[in-house]
Order: sequence, then C-alpha cells, then structure tokens
Amino acid sequence: MATTDEDVASIEHPLLEPDFLERRLYQLKLAGTAANHHTLVCLPTGLGKTTVSLLVTARRLKEVGGKSLMLAPTKPLAQQHADFYREALQIPDEEIVVFTGDVSPDDRAAMWEQATVVMATPQVIENDLVGSRISLADVTHLTFDECHRATGDYAYNYIAERYHADARQPLVTGMSASPGGDEEAILEVCENLGIDEVEVMTEEDADVEEFTHDTDVEWERIDLPEEVLEIRDALNEVIKERLEKLKELGVASSTQPDQSQKDLNRMRAELQELINNDQSEGFEGMSIHAEVMKLRQAVTLVETQSVEALRRYFERQRNQARSSGASKASQRMVSDPRVREAMRKAESFDEIHPKYSKARMLLAETLGLEGGERVIVFTESRDTAEALTDFLSESFDAKRFVGQGDREGSDGMTQNQQQAVLDEFRAGEFEVLVSTSVAEEGLDVPEVDLVLFYEPVPTAIRSIQRKGRTGRQTEGRVVVLMAEDTRDEAYFWISRRREKEMENELRELKGLAPEIAEELDDSQQSLTDFEGAGEGGVKVDGNDGNTDAVGDSSSGSEGVAAGPGLQEFEESNSETGSNQDIRDGADEIEDVETHEPHADGDTVAVVADQREMDANIARELSRREAYEVSLETLDVGDYVLSDRVVVERKSVADFVDSLVGGDRSVFEQVGAMARHYSRPIVVVEGEGLYEQRDVHPNAVRGALSSLAVDFGASVLRTDGEDDTTELLAVIAGREQETADREVSVHGEKGSKTLSEQQEYVVASIAEIGPVTARSLLEEFGTVEAVMIATEDELQEADGVGTVTAERIREVIGSDYTG
Repeated sequence: MATTDEDVASIEHPLLEPDFLERRLYQLKLAGTAANHHTLVCLPTGLGKTTVSLLVTARRLKEVGGKSLMLAPTKPLAQQHADFYREALQIPDEEIVVFTGDVSPDDRAAMWEQATVVMATPQVIENDLVGSRISLADVTHLTFDECHRATGDYAYNYIAERYHADARQPLVTGMSASPGGDEEAILEVCENLGIDEVEVMTEEDADVEEFTHDTDVEWERIDLPEEVLEIRDALNEVIKERLEKLKELGVASSTQPDQSQKDLNRMRAELQELINNDQSEGFEGMSIHAEVMKLRQAVTLVETQSVEALRRYFERQRNQARSSGASKASQRMVSDPRVREAMRKAESFDEIHPKYSKARMLLAETLGLEGGERVIVFTESRDTAEALTDFLSESFDAKRFVGQGDREGSDGMTQNQQQAVLDEFRAGEFEVLVSTSVAEEGLDVPEVDLVLFYEPVPTAIRSIQRKGRTGRQTEGRVVVLMAEDTRDEAYFWISRRREKEMENELRELKGLAPEIAEELDDSQQSLTDFEGAGEGGVKVDGNDGNTDAVGDSSSGSEGVAAGPGLQEFEESNSETGSNQDIRDGADEIEDVETHEPHADGDTVAVVADQREMDANIARELSRREAYEVSLETLDVGDYVLSDRVVVERKSVADFVDSLVGGDRSVFEQVGAMARHYSRPIVVVEGEGLYEQRDVHPNAVRGALSSLAVDFGASVLRTDGEDDTTELLAVIAGREQETADREVSVHGEKGSKTLSEQQEYVVASIAEIGPVTARSLLEEFGTVEAVMIATEDELQEADGVGTVTAERIREVIGSDYTG
C-alpha cells in the first residue's frame, strides 16, 4: 500500500529528536500501560519493543527525573541499545553510557554518578550492587530486555529485588518476544521481576498487522552420504557397549544410543548417589557416563553439522587425552579401535557435505537469481560457523559472528570486533553473516532476505528469536536444513510442538493480566506496591491495557486511565530536552529509606573476594540494610571481616582436595592468611567431611589439628551457604560493633609483638611458613643466627630437610640482581 507524508507521522516529545520515531499506535498503547505499571511487554521480534521502552524512559526522565537503566544479556545488545538511545534522545551522548565487564569497577562508579541513561549487562550491575559501588535509589525506570531469562539464579532476579527495595520511585519494564513456554513460566518471570501488568500484542492485532509480513518457513530435507552414516553407526556401537555396562550397574534401562537427555541426567543422578554412599561402582559408572556424553556429542556433530566439525572435535579430544591429568573417559574413548576407525574415516572424507552444498545453492538463489542483498546463516556449532564461513567465502562475501570466549583452536571475537562486523553488515559491505547463537537474541541486524537455519532449534524461544531477523519490512524467507533420520528430525518435531505451545500461550496471555494479580502471593504484592508511579502508584485495576495512551485528535482519547498517559508525544516539541530538567526532577523525588551506602559507622562492612560471586553469600549479605559489602580481588582469604579476621571458605570436597593436591594447599593459604591477620578462620562447609574420596578420616583430623595448633587458625563447620552467611554476619558484627574494630584488606594495623615480628621475618625466607620459622628460632635463638647458619646447621632444626635448607641458603646468600 502506498504511503503519504500524512501516513508517516512522527512522535514528538521534548526529549526525543524531532521526526526520528515513526508514530505507531500499538507502541504508544504499550508505552501508555508501561509508563504507569510494572509491565511485561510481549511483542513479536522486529516490531519495536526497544522503542516502547524508549518512550517510557523519555517520559520518566522528563516528569520524574533520575536515571534510566536498561539491562541486556549480551555486550553487543547493550551497545546496540546505547547507539539507538543516543540517536533518539536529546540528551548529551556522554550521559548515555555502556557498562560491561570491559569497564573497570572504579570507572563504572564514576560514570554512574554522571550518567542519565545506563545500558549494561546484568552481571556487571549485580557485582556493582553487591560491592556497594552504585545505588539504584535514583533509577526511575529499569528495563529488562529479553526478560524471559529471569528464572533460576540469573542476575535479573537479584537486581529486580534490590531495585524494588532501594529505588525511591521504581518502574519496571520487561521485554520479550517469547516470555516462556507456558503460563507457569510467564508467571515466574513476572514474580521474579516484580511485574503486575502484562501487555501482549501479536501479529494478528490490527494495529500490528500493517507493520508485519508473512515469513515462510521451509524445511529442506537432506540425505546424508553412506560414508557419513558409517561413521555415525560406528560411534553408536561404542555408545551401546558403554550403556550395557551402565545397565549392569543398574542405572541404565536401555542400551539404545538415542537415549533422551532426561534419561542421561537420571543416570548421572543415580551414579552420584552411589558415590555419596561410598560405593566404588559409582566412580566407575561416572567415568563411563562421561564417555557416553562425549560420544553422543560426536554423533550429533556428524549427523547434524559436518564431518569437518567432527574432525575438529576429535582433534580436541586427542589433545585432551594426551594432556597431563587427562580423564579416563577421554583416554578410553580415543583409544577404542572403533572410534579410531571413525576418526580415520572422518580424516579421509573429502566430499562436500550435503548441507554445505544446499546452503550454497540457497544463497545463490537468494543473492543471485532473486537479487537479494543479505543473508544470515545460523548454526549451533562454532566449528561449523568457522568451517562454513570458509566454504561460503569461496562463492560469496561472508564473515563469521561468534562469541567472545576463546576455545582450543578457535579465537573468540572481542566486543569491538563484533560491533565492527555488524556495522559492516548493516552498511552492505558484505552479504552473508554466519553466526552462532550470539546473534539470536534481540540484536538489531538489518533487513535480511533469507535466514538459513543450518539445523533445527529445539527451543521455542530461540527459534522465534531467529525467525524474527527477517520479514520486518518486506516478505521474508526462512529455510531450515534437516538431515533425514537423524536428531535433526527429533529437534524438528520438538521445535514445532513448542512453537505452537508458545503461540497458544501468547494468545491466552492477552487476557491474563487480572489472573496474574490473583496468582501473585502477598510478598509479591508488597514488592510491587510502591508510591509515585502515575497518579496513585501501581495497582492492578482490570485495565486491559488497550486504552489509547495518546492524545490523538482523530480518536478523541483522553489518555491512560491510571495516569497522565503519553499525550506529550503528540504535542509540539516546543520545549528543549535540557538535562537540567532531568536534574531538577530528581531533586523532587521523595526522600525514602533505601539501601544506599551509609555513612561510616552505620553499617557492618564485609570485603568479599570477587571470585566468591559464584556463591550467594555476598549477595545475601548485600540484601541486608545493616551490612555493606565490597568486592575486591583479595591476596589472602575469601572474606575480610575486620583488621584481624580473615576467612577462607571451603566446601568439604574442596577442603579434602586441597589436602591431597591442587594448586595451593590449605596450609599454604592459611599460612599466608596468618602472616597478615592475627585471627585467621577456615570455614568448612557441608557434610561428610570424613567420607570424601579415599582419604582416611585420621588424615583429615590431622589436617584440622595442624591448622589449629601450628597455624593458630580457627576451623569452623557450617551446614551450607545459608549457615555460612549467618556465621560471617555474626563474626563481622561482633568484630566491628562489639570490639569496635575496622575492616582492613591489608591486615591488622596494630603492631606485632617482637616474637611475631621475628617469626614473620624468618617465615618469609623462601616462603617456608610460620611453623618452620618457629622451629628455626627455637633452635638458633635469634633471626641473625638463622641468617648466618650453614645448610648443615639449618637441618638440625625440626622440620628442616636438605631441600628447605638449600632454598633458605639460596635466598640469603645469592647476589641481588634487581
């Protein structure tokens, strides 16, 4: 349909660039609800969820002030949002910043103070909140992009909890094209983010329909050559034999190689149960299970990817088997004659894989015969992405797009490299983008003529994300390659079923808002009951979310019932979007009690090592208003609770492992702690301390005794993370409130006794430690006598052998070279 200048009206607002945003009624309706409620916005990919969030942000900054924070799961996506906001908003570019792990914590803290809009990955914000580097008190709009990730322990959940607790005037917007596979999953997302309103629009809605086009999904069936099937069958024979052994152990009920992942997970759980009961069959079975998983991965590669991907995988497995400390599973697999024969056949296979041939043909049709300009090829495997890029580059201008992590034989892409490739693709500098899943979620790649799935995707969310890359402005095409009689077919049917379930859920979700309010428990209701949003705070009042939020003269709408609406977007842009307006608005925010960093002396301080973020202890302590957590990279210990107390936390398994080997034994760690802190503590967390591995209980008791007697360390036992958290909280409170001590990451500030200083000096020689130092001082009487003693004389002290004596004399007697 032809359009006129009147048809393409733009949205006007003091903080928006004039004539930048096309006026779309469905976006304004969604923004109207989201500006007055904590809202989940469900909108098909490519129809402007980010624009909805932008409209809400502009209104909040103009009317309420403060800051806006938008979270996105990947660095490229966060950078993309920042670029869009800089174009759309009349706010200085330097006040729209991007927070990722590439920016140092100190720089982020300074940038946060000056920023008006922050785009960030969730892990960075979580760390900064736990470490008390930033406060969410002034954040008046928080957007969770791709919010379907807000399940389990994902960082979105912790950030949402802190936001509702800390912010003076919170407003949450969650955005997703695919929020979950069923009502329970969608409700979980809403509960975790504190959302009480759900807005859904599908391509069937009249307001949306005019902006969408049909996306055809074609399934291309691929016949695998006989040589490839022979490799697969050989590997499956080995899998069947290994499963027979697991069946003999009583954990496998079938020896068919196409076991479901659910069954394999069950087997692993049963084997772990055997190990926990100290049965040696469990260790044997776990090794066999690991080999089965490796073999299944090889089968998946040869069936669904390519022989080249399998060759790369086999090479990594060979290298692992040769390395020191290689697992028995790796060694057993690569030494099996049938696997070795499969490797040989893979090495000698020199034909073009039929999926490669079909991909090249489809690209030639799209880019050549049909005059297309851009194609995206998605694959699950980085090996395939790299090999396929090389293959397609022989005929087309193709580039790869992969994640940032380096792997054996494969370098990742830095954030700058990723951004450069996308910019070039948008600019039409090359025509084929071959990508792993890193480009699936929300990344605004340009209009493409074809999306090619190298294999089916068994997850509805990911399949929907991928198909959203085409069909935005013109009719698009999606083709899925499927190898017949392989796992591709199983994934095909799973994908079809789950996508239909998702479509049905989204339709049902359109009327779900009232039910969500009933489903939420009392704690969730209190979480979302805040003052200051709209005219009377958030309330679920049965508004169906379809009220016209725009002061549209053609419709005569009066705006959203729950608040002022977005009438401003239809008014003339007569005001300037000055940042002073934003600062002035921030000053008017009601002063309420928050979790902002308190003045010195008001809180109990805890310094946690950055690497302890894998546990929930630092997060839990940071939730407590009386505690202020800082994150640092500690030289010794895991937690510093005062200038004299440092804590090393170990699980029972880690503790026993550190006795029998490992990078640093527990004695070295505690020795280092004792040199800096007068009250070192070792927390051993969990049950079964005397039942681990093949270590005799008396050896464990001996280690505990040595830590206490030789190193002066207190060894405390806890049941788990929760118990450890409470213990640390009590110790820190006692030290700082009762004993009036300060926290110091450098150790006790008070001067050591003369004996302690003498022990410290001797212990530092060749890092011999405090026990040997005391033995030497008892033998020789003075530090000076120790320093001038010969190797033979040094060996007269208890615990000093030939090697230690040589090391001491080498340190003392060698020339200093600088």
